[in-house]
Amino acid sequence: MDKRQSSPVFTFKAFLKIIRPNNLLMVAFAQLMTAYFLVEKTREGLPVLQDYNLYLLIISTVILTASGYMINDYYDVKIDYVNRPKAVVVGKGMKRRMVMILHTVMNFVGISLGVLVHPRIGVITFLAAFLLWFYSNTLKRLPFIGNLTVAALTGLSIWIVGIYYQTSQLLILTYAIFAFFINLIREIIKDIEDRHGDRKHGCKTLPIVIGFRNTKKVIFFIATCFVCSILVVTFKINDPHLFFYFGALGILFVFFMYRIYVADRKAHFTQLSAFSKVLMLTGVVSMVFL
Repeated sequence: MDKRQSSPVFTFKAFLKIIRPNNLLMVAFAQLMTAYFLVEKTREGLPVLQDYNLYLLIISTVILTASGYMINDYYDVKIDYVNRPKAVVVGKGMKRRMVMILHTVMNFVGISLGVLVHPRIGVITFLAAFLLWFYSNTLKRLPFIGNLTVAALTGLSIWIVGIYYQTSQLLILTYAIFAFFINLIREIIKDIEDRHGDRKHGCKTLPIVIGFRNTKKVIFFIATCFVCSILVVTFKINDPHLFFYFGALGILFVFFMYRIYVADRKAHFTQLSAFSKVLMLTGVVSMVFL
């Protein structure tokens, strides 16, 4: 007789755990800050915070991001049992079937809200939802391509505000680039952190294909590209406040790079992944000074 308890079909606690509410709040906060400080007014001259389409756009992005987390955990359940067994939700706190149903429904709602905002936004949200599924199903197991995809979608979550309002595009692009590079580095750090489970289940991430030390070199190359990109766009914008803030942020970034250089344990990379979120939040807050 099988004495194992079957997992519940659905629990709210498991749902909250799988959608990463802290990350969703960061996405919503970044979009709201972008609209308030970098857009300010709609094309009709109304204060942007009075535009209900902004909130539909934010809700759409948050729902699709949450859906992306769910499908990622759905496909990664075996890997997660190796890398972080205590954090596994799929098959323990929620049935696999329910995860897939919720993922499908949330994608439909998120894309529909995007269409309501504007047909152009609807197309972008559809492509984003497809890429999140394709990443979890295939791209995540390939070297660098998966990292690049998630980083691009992170940058897009900020840039989409500029795409919709068609204003302050260069300034918003600066922050989209910032989000892209910080998240690209974070995704590679997570691959280093998870390399044992990834290797066991046949993934071909950068640390597995080119090795631990060479992956660090890739991170430093990306960091150099990041600094150069931010400098080019910042000089083009020529805002003294931006020079000052990114200069101060540069000190924090150098410390971050040093910690990557000396890191050699799983716990170190777990801390670095969390620290990259602090960098992201610090960058978003700089919008206040513009």
